[in-house]
Amino acid sequence: MRIALIHAVTVAIAPVHEAFARRWPAAEVFDLLDTSLSADRERDGELTAAMIRRIGDLASYAERTGAAGILFTCSAFGDAIEAAARASRVPVLKPNEAMFDAALDAGERIGMLATFQPSVPGMEEEFRAAAAERGSPATIETVCVPEAMAALKAGNADEHNGLLAVAASRLAPCDAVLLAHFSTSRAEDAVRAAISRPVLTAPGAAVEKLETLLA
Repeated sequence: MRIALIHAVTVAIAPVHEAFARRWPAAEVFDLLDTSLSADRERDGELTAAMIRRIGDLASYAERTGAAGILFTCSAFGDAIEAAARASRVPVLKPNEAMFDAALDAGERIGMLATFQPSVPGMEEEFRAAAAERGSPATIETVCVPEAMAALKAGNADEHNGLLAVAASRLAPCDAVLLAHFSTSRAEDAVRAAISRPVLTAPGAAVEKLETLLA
């Protein structure tokens, strides 16, 4: 079964491939990458109509290649991905919806570690919408560590992981801590070592949900 992975940053690619290898190795995955998306999203400060069309174009192209499902791996394009999903004939997943479901199962006070500030308002809004749909009073608190993303893009994964582990202590009172982006999932072990709370990542939850939808 062919699955399209659509990325806006190169550092998201390896974590989702690793998740497929562990959890759904039979899937045939391929990548579509447009690194200008993240740069333009940061520059514009909002999801423009042009960007929404671009996200839709990528999903449409993936569907034409024969993809049975589509997974976006960048968390800064939620509304645009929802629009693409409505227009698609195959399942289209936002990167964090499955992780948010798991977080709501874990408790009512949720913390999130992010590294890309433009994605945070949209992700928090998505979380609150998911909580409201369940009738949950859950809240979310985000700590953003942009210097960790800078370290990762410079090739220093250890520094990235260490910065997130240090920041995690600020979320120690939470019932669970989310690693906001696919790229931050590589810090899972370091963050788990720093706090005693459950640590949830997006790639594994997304792969499992997509496989269930297509079973």
